[in-house]
Amino acid sequence: MNKLTLVAALAALSTLSFSVLAHGEAEDSERSMMPPEQKAWGIGAIEEQVDRELIIRMHDNMRFTPDHFEVAEGETLKLVIKNEGKMLHELVLGTAAELEEHAALMAKFPGMEHDEPYMAHVGAGQTQTLIWTFNRAGRFDFACLLPGHFQAGMVGGLDVSTR
Repeated sequence: MNKLTLVAALAALSTLSFSVLAHGEAEDSERSMMPPEQKAWGIGAIEEQVDRELIIRMHDNMRFTPDHFEVAEGETLKLVIKNEGKMLHELVLGTAAELEEHAALMAKFPGMEHDEPYMAHVGAGQTQTLIWTFNRAGRFDFACLLPGHFQAGMVGGLDVSTR
């Protein structure tokens, strides 16, 4: 019976919407090798497409600065994510519902490894970048989904307005 439970759990995990890769600091070159996949909040982009750069700082007080920004539909941002704390943090783009679901999984499986083009895992004192085209209008969110961080309020929002 234990083997059946384990097989069922592994099958359920394999159907999740994110790939299971290293939960470390992904190199930008590794991300660029992944084919872009349209998400509700946009699609991955490359340096040559960048319209504007935005610096987002992460702190050990479980906050982002800024914790909200606005984007025009179709605009490509280079998000420069700086971890000014002493512990690992991450920034994950998504919808509120998807981030909440992912945070719950991270709380259940704290060692879970994952990486996607809309995620940046940033070690203490380090900087990572995400290049993203926000080609869908709406209200979206970003968060640190490491266990306890999301629950402590390490979340932010963004509004993509129509042109």
